[in-house]
Amino acid sequence: MKALQRITVLGATGSIGQSTLDVIAQHPERYEVFALSGHARLDELFALCQRHRPKCVVVATAADATSFSQRLREAGLATEVLHGEQGLSDVASASEVDAVMAAIVGAAGLKPTLAAVRAGKKVLLANKEALVMSGGLFMQAVRDSKAVLLPIDSEHNAIFQCLPGNYAQGLSQVGVRRILLTASGGPFRETPLANLETVTPEQACAHPNWSMGRKISVDSATMANKGLELIEACWLFDARPSQVEVVIHPQSVIHSLVDYVDGSVLAQLGNPDMRTPIANALSWPERIASGVAPLDLFAIARLDFHAPDEHRFPCLRLARQAAEAGGSAPAMLNAANEVAVAAFLDRRIRYTEIARIIDAVLSQEPGGSLENLDAVFEADTVARRTAVQWLTRQGR
Repeated sequence: MKALQRITVLGATGSIGQSTLDVIAQHPERYEVFALSGHARLDELFALCQRHRPKCVVVATAADATSFSQRLREAGLATEVLHGEQGLSDVASASEVDAVMAAIVGAAGLKPTLAAVRAGKKVLLANKEALVMSGGLFMQAVRDSKAVLLPIDSEHNAIFQCLPGNYAQGLSQVGVRRILLTASGGPFRETPLANLETVTPEQACAHPNWSMGRKISVDSATMANKGLELIEACWLFDARPSQVEVVIHPQSVIHSLVDYVDGSVLAQLGNPDMRTPIANALSWPERIASGVAPLDLFAIARLDFHAPDEHRFPCLRLARQAAEAGGSAPAMLNAANEVAVAAFLDRRIRYTEIARIIDAVLSQEPGGSLENLDAVFEADTVARRTAVQWLTRQGR
């Protein structure tokens, strides 16, 4: 009988975290929860502690840790409570941990994800921003530590499944012509362009196919998310931006494709449920049940594809430009987008101004090389400051 694999779930209260815990709960003979982290949704985190009884839990602040510890003790739970960035890194790199689900949204996930990589863990990467921001530094850390890096985004996991096992030799060496990265097009793929000026946060968060958090839902609507995924794909699979093509596929059944030089195109299909890529990565190189219903091709009946309109989705164009520029440009793109999306969700800017803020930051701030992690965070800070200055000038 195999020993239980101990899992740390960073971002446990988010949609990816909860899907991960659902898959883990289906296989108690294979997995146990070592640590969970949550930020603001402490009631949900407490309920997860009651259900999964982790050894450790990480909350945002020292004050939260004090009150949460008391709450756990009153419930008869002996879970140790840590807090802050250091607590996240500690549970990601702990010697007892076999695998880490990196599902913290945004730049906040970079340091704990890197801590897991440097500790040589099996890292299930759902935090695309970590790789977008630090690119070559991140992948060098993977190589140096011999960590196992497995993509969780449905698109990158699909590409991973469609590539040959020796793809690290180089895409051209294994006969790959291009990667086709699919996108649903979000809730506004057919909305008249003039109507986008009045889009509300509620409308932007109503994704037609996927259940996601508010920030990533807005990113899906603007296709900034697909732009970040394009950059992520370049780093994960050592591809040039020109080798990655985005395809609108409204049904979200084909999760991505790999086009080979002999004319073969391999695709990974499945119902739009994140438990599929999570189960694939958790059990790799084996396969386990995820709880996802079998795909019913007769019910789907048709699959549609078309090219993205960059007038409708300017964030995608900006992301490709950042990918081609390299250096600090992707980190700055990500930071500007985080500030802009937060302002939109707070109703301080219009939906269409998200792209304008990103464009303003990338146009105003010269990109530089990223020699170390300090340079990554400097680029992030500069971009955020420039985005906030734009908001201030506009009276937002």
